[in-house]
Amino acid sequence: MNNVYENNMRFLPFLKFLDKYKKIIIGISISLILAITYFIVTNQIQKQNNEEASVVYSDWLKEISNETPNDDILNKILGKLLKDYKNTGYTKLALMSKANFDANLNKSEEALKNFKILIDLSDGYRGNKIFNKMARVSASRILLSLDRNDEALRMIEKFSSSSTNGFIHELTGDILLKQQKNNLAIVQYKLAAEKYTDETSKSIISMKISNIGN
Repeated sequence: MNNVYENNMRFLPFLKFLDKYKKIIIGISISLILAITYFIVTNQIQKQNNEEASVVYSDWLKEISNETPNDDILNKILGKLLKDYKNTGYTKLALMSKANFDANLNKSEEALKNFKILIDLSDGYRGNKIFNKMARVSASRILLSLDRNDEALRMIEKFSSSSTNGFIHELTGDILLKQQKNNLAIVQYKLAAEKYTDETSKSIISMKISNIGN
């Protein structure tokens, strides 16, 4: 009997704690269950979206692989991906593909539009750095070709303001040179030369620097 009493007394503080904070404990438990449920449901939805998007993307690949792809069909498929599966990797791949396709046809504004959509989708903490950098660099090159130099520089300034790969430093130098900011251009070209490992690229950079002021 004494043992039973002692056991009950041992759990008394714990029972008092439960009684005192039962509303908080119930609230935390419910929140935890809801969070786990949300996580499971979200994962299932994402999995289903990816599976459905892969089917649509296969149609995209089939059309873009034709000798003369139909632009209307491509735009229709891309529109469906953006509408129904915007956050999937398949949509990002299609955007990159369509933007490059338009750029090769000298449809600069159409290419820029899709590169900018891709930048928005891949930007931020939970974005995709690879897609984001590729889209920004490609958009910057198009803007530079259109003499929209300030826009071109803003497009890649998040990379060129710090140490990055040689190509971005070179592109930044090209933009600054067009803006007649020769000294700043030289700084970027020298950074590019340091990053490049192949002699051909280094030689091109050397020629660009030597041509400044000539």
